Amino acid sequence: MRVIIVGAGVAGLALARAVLAAGHDAEVYEEAPELRTAGGSVTLWPGSTAILQELRADYTGIGRRLETMESWATDGRRLLTVDLTVAERRFGHPVVHVARSELVGLLAEGVPVTYGARAERVVPERAEVHLADGRTVRGDVLVGADGRRSVVRAALWGDDRARLRPWVTWQGFTTEPTALTEAGRAVMIAGGRGLCGLMPAGEGRLLWWFDVRAAPGGPFWADDPRVAERLRERFGGWADPVPAVLGSLSDLDFFPHHRQPIPGVWGKGPTTLAGDAAHTMPPTMAQGANQALEDAWLLSRSLGDLRAYERARSKVARRPARLAGTALTDMQRSFVGLLPDGPVTRMYTAMLRRYSSYLLTAL
Repeated sequence: MRVIIVGAGVAGLALARAVLAAGHDAEVYEEAPELRTAGGSVTLWPGSTAILQELRADYTGIGRRLETMESWATDGRRLLTVDLTVAERRFGHPVVHVARSELVGLLAEGVPVTYGARAERVVPERAEVHLADGRTVRGDVLVGADGRRSVVRAALWGDDRARLRPWVTWQGFTTEPTALTEAGRAVMIAGGRGLCGLMPAGEGRLLWWFDVRAAPGGPFWADDPRVAERLRERFGGWADPVPAVLGSLSDLDFFPHHRQPIPGVWGKGPTTLAGDAAHTMPPTMAQGANQALEDAWLLSRSLGDLRAYERARSKVARRPARLAGTALTDMQRSFVGLLPDGPVTRMYTAMLRRYSSYLLTAL
């Protein structure tokens, strides 16, 4: 079977690896002139690290294994600790935080990608892609893995159904030494003015992010020239190491939050979608890359029945998408500190299974 994949992000590259491993032909066409390595880092939950192992993508030399996920008050008081080693023991695979550049580099090894190939028009019924340079490619299956602004999705659905949420994320790395940089602890600090997240990413890097309310044209939006100053003003009084992180801000990445309805069936004929093209969601649940890997894993096993793949994945992907669409600071204030660590850890472990087609099927 010949599988044409539009987009060389996490979903497209992982799918190509899986399709090739299954003995099919895979061709990936990517608009960018080279591998897209921009972006911060991603948390890979046990289902995803299991999938990477199946794909023979050895992640053990990159990133940082996480053992706990902590919620703090703005003054540094620990309110809650989720023990991630419980999920690791339950599912047999760890939680790992890795730079996105390292993840896509790992997935791209051995995958045939044609760069600088922009999809201009798609004929879903024929699994046909017309490229901007005049070429036309056809396959037995066509997969749109070309992100939130997917050309393939536009051919299937028409207008973009995603809607902006009144939240944005600013994120980046700091190499300033902190107590968290070399630890296996993820920390989230929620307050009335927003949320700060801190996660070690290996190689002396600490990912930081700030979630704040914002709207186009206003403060904290992409074109705000004072964004670094505004972040320091808003969060500078929070507990260590937040002030040190704010003092080292550079190369800030901007992510507006979108919420996209996920239909039960999202393809047509021999054409389907994977990753953000199918289910864009806010980054608040750290599920974007994970759901992309889950898509790739199940789709590679469902090439003969694309609608079954879509129905199965939509049912699972809706769960984190629904929760990610909730304002996280409000959600955290509603339950953090009300339950002991043990019950919350068990609840979180069960939730990770419900968010993973792999764990629901394989375990």
